[in-house]
Amino acid sequence: MQKQTKIARWIALSAMGLGVFMGLLDVTVVNVALPTMAKGFNTTFTDLQWVLNAYTLVYAVTLMIMSKLGDMYGRKKIFLGSMILFVIASAINGMAPTLFILDISRGVQAVGGAGMMSLSMALVASNFEGKERGLALGILGSIIGVSSASGPLIGGYLVEHFGWPAIFYVNVPFGIIAVILTLIYVRETPSYGKNHKIDLIGMILSAIGLFAVIYGLIVKEGHPHWSWTDSRVSSLLIGGIIVMVGFVFVEMRVEDPMVDIKMFKRPHFLGTIIVAFALGSGIYAYNAFLTALMQNYIGYSAVQTGVRQLAISAWSLFLGPVAGILSSRYSKKWMIVWSMLVGGVGFFLMANSISPTVTFVELWPGMVLMGIANGMVNPLLNTAGMEGTLPQDMGMVSGLLNVFRQFGTTVGVVGLGLIQDAQYESHLNAHMPNLEMPAKIMNNIKDVLINAGPFSGHTIAFSTRMNHMPFAAPLQKIVIHAYDNGMAAVAVTSGIIVVVGAIGAAILMKNHVDSVHLEVKQKK
Repeated sequence: MQKQTKIARWIALSAMGLGVFMGLLDVTVVNVALPTMAKGFNTTFTDLQWVLNAYTLVYAVTLMIMSKLGDMYGRKKIFLGSMILFVIASAINGMAPTLFILDISRGVQAVGGAGMMSLSMALVASNFEGKERGLALGILGSIIGVSSASGPLIGGYLVEHFGWPAIFYVNVPFGIIAVILTLIYVRETPSYGKNHKIDLIGMILSAIGLFAVIYGLIVKEGHPHWSWTDSRVSSLLIGGIIVMVGFVFVEMRVEDPMVDIKMFKRPHFLGTIIVAFALGSGIYAYNAFLTALMQNYIGYSAVQTGVRQLAISAWSLFLGPVAGILSSRYSKKWMIVWSMLVGGVGFFLMANSISPTVTFVELWPGMVLMGIANGMVNPLLNTAGMEGTLPQDMGMVSGLLNVFRQFGTTVGVVGLGLIQDAQYESHLNAHMPNLEMPAKIMNNIKDVLINAGPFSGHTIAFSTRMNHMPFAAPLQKIVIHAYDNGMAAVAVTSGIIVVVGAIGAAILMKNHVDSVHLEVKQKK
């Protein structure tokens, strides 16, 4: 009977891992399908942005809400319902006749993805005990790392061979399998909220606040030349921050809060939050820029890019279980600190390797160190975040870690993008006046390149029309160097972010957290 129970637990982990993989994969997998979608819907990349943004926004906004509902009414119930919703929405995505329907169903799909992601760690923690729990959380961390980095490879292959609907249809058969396995093998957790009221005001305020802040960052990302004080940006950011302050005020006074604000008084928990944010804003945000470098500038296809990025993602496959085993013997705090520092070194190596002739040969050492950091920290962070957490709070802790990881990714993409734009524009301003061409033509071309940005600037500089110009070669050289300056600055900034995350972990996290002591302390 014990052997069957043990087998059932690992099958349950497979079901939960499959749900997490699908939910996180759909954050990035759409990127490589956008060119095909643009042709299919006969529209522009600008209009297609909401296929990405609808998922990102709703996913981040509903993570905490789904966590709280799971804690109150049973995590298996909410996880299972989220998975079913995700599968149905995936099928609708693939069949979507119009872009509007696709945008709406992507938002619905994100609710399912958030429910699966936010409750997975808590379900694993409640389905496993002792050393097995560390190993199981380590494996789940591996799945998180792999799913986040494998989007270009999986998406590229599916789009190339089966068309863009395949990136959504593939979720249906695997989702059905995961639903069946979850029904049979995942053990339900107690409903901790039987006598609690739903904190409806808290849920509404958190949703509005997060939506406003993240949407404000998305607007800024899409319009890098708009000032932070531009009302179209500042009104969203300031409004969102005010609402979140109101959320904290409400949570401190309501009888059954959505989020126990006291958790943020624990230095150890704050340390894990800082690491989660650093992971998102450093490693995950940088992946978007690395993909653009490999596809737009080096010239690899989506599949070729994905294969080469296995240098990052492949480490998560086996380092997660290793980290889970080691976490029961050694300090998770210091393993996280040293792993983050290894990642920082990887970014600095990447920055040093950027050049007009850069290829994968020069990039792979830095990518490997990035992969090692991601492969180690993710599973260790899951386990460390759960330490000292009462059973009724595990879902919310899981949700908060994921919120800060996702929020960090959004902030990182915007922040790194602004740094890249500034370096790119500065180089163009400094070197284009040296070209032998009329000043008026030079200024017009410069304005076009700056407005297009680093990614599209390469396409313009190497277009058929530009190639016929007598100054094409020196102009293209300047554009490439401008892009390289931006990419090097992005890599250095990501390295600094990861190192700061390591310092935060070293100062705030504890080697061991006594959950019994914590429970007594909270009751007082």
